[in-house]
Amino acid sequence: MKIAVFSTKSYDEQFFKASKASSAHELVFFDVRLDEKTVQLVVGFDAICVFVNDAINATVIDRLADSGVRIIAMRCAGYNNVDLIRAKERGLSIVRVPAYSPYAVAEHAVALLLALNRHLHKAYNRVREGNFELSGLMGLDLHGKTVCVVGTGRIGAIFAQIMHGFGCQLLAVDSYQNPDVLKLGATYMPLEEALPQSDVISLHCPLTPETKHLINHDRLVRMKHGVLLVNTGRGALIDTKAVIAALKSHILRGLALDVYEEEDKLFFSDHSHEIISDDTFMRLTTFPNVLITGHQAFFTHEALTQIAEVTLGNLIEFEKTGKCTNEVK
Repeated sequence: MKIAVFSTKSYDEQFFKASKASSAHELVFFDVRLDEKTVQLVVGFDAICVFVNDAINATVIDRLADSGVRIIAMRCAGYNNVDLIRAKERGLSIVRVPAYSPYAVAEHAVALLLALNRHLHKAYNRVREGNFELSGLMGLDLHGKTVCVVGTGRIGAIFAQIMHGFGCQLLAVDSYQNPDVLKLGATYMPLEEALPQSDVISLHCPLTPETKHLINHDRLVRMKHGVLLVNTGRGALIDTKAVIAALKSHILRGLALDVYEEEDKLFFSDHSHEIISDDTFMRLTTFPNVLITGHQAFFTHEALTQIAEVTLGNLIEFEKTGKCTNEVK
């Protein structure tokens, strides 16, 4: 199968070529995003492989189908950037990597929380400048604090397990009660009930029409003042402008993000020599109690190995049977 791989970096190419399944396919790597302007590159390919910020809308899907592409392979778990209805109408199958390394994302969420709480990013810069003053670096013991885990799938469950190890009290928000999370002593409840009780809130749910701007003005004002908010899920789970207002009014003691709702224009590229025109994002960076990483939670050796193996395995299974275990229904 001839596959066009979009939005690739050197590490993507490295891990895909190292995969045992790579010999079964002809892989052509493109560093550009797939969108309405670049979709012309798919002519002659049987399949495409895309990532979180590729734009697979109705127009792109029509061009894919007209060009003979039969399958869209997501090298990630989410697929909110794909027009599923149009894909079904045009007969394109969509496959994904449902769980590459939940430990990678959960551990990064914990790292963000620890750094945010203990101001490690500020302390690092101070020491490099010869400043060993401790003022402004005071944190809180996480032991005994109440942590709300929103979304208790594989990643959320591992995050809950780690927080349980810290001695935290666990609240959980999910329509499905994960038995592994219940064993940790977590109490499931609606989000509105959990917000005023939580010292820490960590988002691990998928982005759907129902969860878009899950954290908005109405929910922010219900939170306990001084809460720490962490998002390693999807950027649009948070209404960024509402969060900025909550930071200014001191509802939030700190905010840690690995995702951002307009990240497709920023993340995975070097903008250090440019003027960034996203005023909302730049406003976030002015707060001393905001910590942002550029969608790197997934970025471990184990995760990239799994992503390559599963993605190529999905394509082999589809080529042989016309179906795939990891197909999005």
